[in-house]
Order: sequence, then structure tokens, then C-alpha cells
Amino acid sequence: MSYIKFDKALMTNLQESIQKEVLRTSRSGAYASSTVVECNIRKYHGLLVVPIPSIDDENHVLLSSLDATVVQHGAEFNLGLHFYKGGAVSPNGHKYIRGFNCDIIPTTIYRVGGVLLRKEMIFQTYTDRVLIRYTIEDAHSPVTLRLRPYLAFRRADELTHENYQALRDYQEVSGGISTTMYKEYPQLYMQLSKKNKFVYQPNWYKGFEYYKEAERGYDCHEDLYVPGYFEIECKKGDEIVFTASLSECKPSTLKQTFKDAVDARIPRDNFFHTLVTAAHQFHNNKGSDRYLLAGYPWFKSRARDTFISLPGLTLAIDEVDYFNAVMKTAVKGVEEFMSGKPLSVKIYEIEQPDVILWAIWTIQQYAKKVGIDVAAKEYGKLVIDIIRYIEAGKHINIELKENSLLHTEGKEIPMTWMNSVANGKPVVPRTGYVVEINALWYNALMFSAEILRVKKKNSEAKVFEEKAAVVKDSFQRTFITPAGYLYDYVEDGIVDMNVRPNMIFAVAFDYSPLETSQQKVVLDFCTRELLTPKGLRTLSPKSGGYNPMYVGPQTQRDYAYHSGTAWPWLGGFYMEACLKIYKRTRLSFVQRQMIGYEDEMMYHATGTISELFDGNPPFYGRGAMAFAMNVAEILRTMKLIDQYNH
Repeated sequence: MSYIKFDKALMTNLQESIQKEVLRTSRSGAYASSTVVECNIRKYHGLLVVPIPSIDDENHVLLSSLDATVVQHGAEFNLGLHFYKGGAVSPNGHKYIRGFNCDIIPTTIYRVGGVLLRKEMIFQTYTDRVLIRYTIEDAHSPVTLRLRPYLAFRRADELTHENYQALRDYQEVSGGISTTMYKEYPQLYMQLSKKNKFVYQPNWYKGFEYYKEAERGYDCHEDLYVPGYFEIECKKGDEIVFTASLSECKPSTLKQTFKDAVDARIPRDNFFHTLVTAAHQFHNNKGSDRYLLAGYPWFKSRARDTFISLPGLTLAIDEVDYFNAVMKTAVKGVEEFMSGKPLSVKIYEIEQPDVILWAIWTIQQYAKKVGIDVAAKEYGKLVIDIIRYIEAGKHINIELKENSLLHTEGKEIPMTWMNSVANGKPVVPRTGYVVEINALWYNALMFSAEILRVKKKNSEAKVFEEKAAVVKDSFQRTFITPAGYLYDYVEDGIVDMNVRPNMIFAVAFDYSPLETSQQKVVLDFCTRELLTPKGLRTLSPKSGGYNPMYVGPQTQRDYAYHSGTAWPWLGGFYMEACLKIYKRTRLSFVQRQMIGYEDEMMYHATGTISELFDGNPPFYGRGAMAFAMNVAEILRTMKLIDQYNH
């Protein structure tokens, strides 16, 4: 039985089907993405979107789409689908769809007259190559299949238009052609497993419209170049594999290459397996370095996201080796940052004040998985070095004050994960004593003492515990409000009274600077004012400036980004806090919360979790189509549930 599937009624209902996206990736950060009806609605969509290091550090859309036309008895049936200026839809290929499923790979069934066509798509894991297999499952007479490629050759965050600089020549290669639109770009190879004829018919198709960009207030129209089309004569039972890549292949190997790629996939037959596949999509290899991308389609590898995501994306699914591979790269970056050297790794925002403290939290999760002795041996020195580095006042964005709390300056530049900016200023100017930074600091000191005791350095451990006790006292005096919840940040005696979710970390961490009774009050506030089926809101509806709908032009979205929207990764820490405080008595409650995430497997980007959600019903998914921290924390929560069940 299929886990992710859509029937004819849904697929032919364009209002519903156009909302559901598909994402397939490689380890280089390249990807193929569109909607389930194969109509591009973002400028980031495309069948072959790849990094071109010789040009810049961004992804580039080379092959935007590939329209298939079935010709039988002289009648042409175009299976493509595009939006054009003014909302026009053509050529309405979705009306031929009879079903779609995504159990292993995206598979669409078309019925055109007497022809039953199966279309399957896969993206190779370690090669930037998209493969599409067309199978003529039924046909009462010979069929001609035409494949028309639409080329963009532009950065994924830009748009292209008809121009005279575009090159129109092509070269014949085995089973197809190679071509490029501009001299700075590499050759794009398009080949087929079956004998075909390429009909050279160069033309610009104009006025494609991407309504997701229009929603964000961006330019949403572009022109795409079509060099011609491939024509293949087929009969019932024929299987044709099309490939697009930056490297040439042998057409005779394409069928086996496709089969091997499918056999290596994990079936998406339940919620957990679907999330495991989603977790693997964030893996990113650059030479010998291993990274985690923060999300798709526009995020790179960010330091904070890496450390928060890593336990859920690896340890929670028993992939310790990849944890250590990513940590090896990340540790190199942390050590280079602390020593003042230029970074040799492609990890961004490592200078943010909470990043190295999240690194200690990540190691703490590793210790739970492999044992404190192993963690201390492998990463203990780094943990102590980070503490010493902060205490020495060497961090450019952290100051250790006399009350033993950490202070940061965030009025002009965002210094936390709430980093939206409007008119050149942080929308949420979290500055001074920030609640999660100091919760991380207390947790880090206590875990460091634990590391030191493992290393038989008991006197040093005692010193760290004494320092932590001072932090705990200062934390309580600084952050606890008269109502019992925690101030989000405090600067020069001025407090932020808004109820925000960052206080949940002071409860969820293994070492809390709060007493148990205080933790319960904080948890209750989060439950009453912040909890949604999609995680915690970034601001309580009772607070001023509550703006839960992430819609409209980009500036409007910037103001809403952290002012009421809900984030699943915050929900992961909330559920960890529930289980920590109430143990098994809250287990069924936490399990019910997971239902809200499983629903997302069928919406937005199928099989993964969107970046954020509206804070009010119906809690619609917004932003990036896949977000690493969200997938990670759901997986980590599932692991916690499993531990309590056993």
C-alpha cells in the first residue's frame, strides 16, 4: 500500500495539486524540484539545478523542465503544464494524469487515448544527474514520444529573458546532444537510452509565470530557451530513459543506472522512513569535507543549523559515522574561528554568539548515544577549549559579565536565530542578556564539569560547577518574570516582556538553570500561549505585535518571520521538556503532537517539512520547502518517544 499517493481526482484538481512540491537531491547540493503535476511555480524549480563552482557559490537552473508529447494516429497530446502571464495555463497536461505516488521515487501515470504511460524520476546521489524513465505500459498501435527541453542557464535566485548573447549551437553525442547557452557555463548533456532523432528547432518561449515569487513581491516572469526536441518511436512495453547531466554517459548503461539508483533508495512506506529520506537530502559533500545544508532550495550550510540539526539527522537514525564526518568539518571551522584564522570550510555564520555553545550541546547528545567516555575522548578537549575561549574574552560577539552571564550586542546586527531584518535593522533586536544563550552557557559549564570528571580532573570539575552555580543564581534573578515565565532578553535593566519560545531551552536542556517548579511554570506558559500542531509560535498572541501569517511581499514577511509564526524545531525542544518534567504521563500527549507533522508528508514539499508555518489555523506551511532543523527535531522526538516506550 502506498504511503504518499494522490489519485486522479486530486491530480486533475489544479488548485490542490499545484500546491504539492517534489524535491530530490544529490550530495553536492544539486537537486530536481517541481510540483507533483510538474508545473514550476518557483524560480528555484527545475529538473537539473546544480552548483557551478567556476562561476560562484550558488546553484544554477540549467534544465528547467521537459515536456513530453505523445503522438498516436497523428494526434498530439502534450503532457506538459505551465503558467504564463495573466494566469494562463497551457498545455493542461495534468488532465491526462491517472495517479501519482512517491513511495520510492516520484511516479506519474498518464492515460492518453489508448496509451498508458508511466513516468518515473530519480536524481543520482553522488552524481549531478537527473534520470527520467518513460514506460509504454499499454498501446494498441505504434507511438511517437517527443521530449522538449526548456533551458534557463541562470542562477536559481534570478530569472532569464530572451537575449542575443545566448548560444544556439549544439553537438551530437551518443544518444543525444550537448549544448550550453553561455560560454562561462559547462556543457549540458541530454541523452536517451533508445535510438532517437533530435529535431533542431531553436526558439524562446516567453512569459512563464512563477506565482510563488509573485506572492513574495518579486519579479515572477521569465523566458526559456528550447533548442528543439527529441523524437522516439515506441511500442507497448518499451522503456526509455532520458538523462540530463554535466557529464556524458553511455546510453546503453542508462537502464541499469536507473535500476541501481532505485534499488539503493529507502522506501517511503511510513512516517519514519520518509523522514529518514528527508534527513539524507541535507547531506552535502565538498571534497573530503561533510556538511549539512540548512534547507532547500536557497539555504547553505549554516553553523547554528548544523549543530542543532546534527543529532536528529544522524544519531536519532543510528548514523554515527556521518555525525563524526560532519563534526570533523565543523570542528575544523570552530577551531579556525577561535584561533583567528580564515575559515577553510564552507560553514556560514560561525561567529554568531550561540554557535560554539550549540556545538557543546551537540557533543552532549553524542555522549548520550555512544557514552560519555567516548565523547570525552573524541571531543572533550574542544568542549574545554570553548569554555576557556569564552572566559578569556576572545569571542568577538560575547562578553562575560561580572554576574557570570553572557552579554551580546544585537541592536544593529541580529545575533540569534531570530535574524530577520527590515530597513537595515533587526526586526527583533535581541540584545544584552539573551535567554537561550545563557541557558546554553549554564548547560555547557555543567557538561564541561562532567567531561572533566571523566578525565579524572575532579578539582577542575568542581571549579566549573561552582561557576555554574553563580550563573544559575544570576540567571534566575535576571530572567524570571513576576508571572513566572522568562524574559526573552534583558538590556541595561530594560526587559522584553513578550512571551517568546526561547525560554523553552532553559527547561529542555539536561542541565537547567531553573528549579523544577520554575521549569513547570515556563512549560505551562509555552503550552498555553505558544503551542500549535506545527511547533511553538515565535510570539504569544497575547503579546503586542503578534503577526502569525507569513504572507505578502518580502518586507511584510520579514516582520512576521519571528512575530507569531510556528516552527517545528522549537516544538522538538518543547516535547523534550514535557517528557523531562512529566515523564510517561505526557507520553500520549507528545505522540498526539506528532500527528500534526505526519500530515505534512502529503502537503507542500511531499515527504519533508517546510521551514515555518502560520501561527494561526490552518497553520499553512511557508518559506523554504525543506528545513533541516525541523526534520531533525521531529526525528529526535521520535527517538525520545521510542526510548520511553521501551
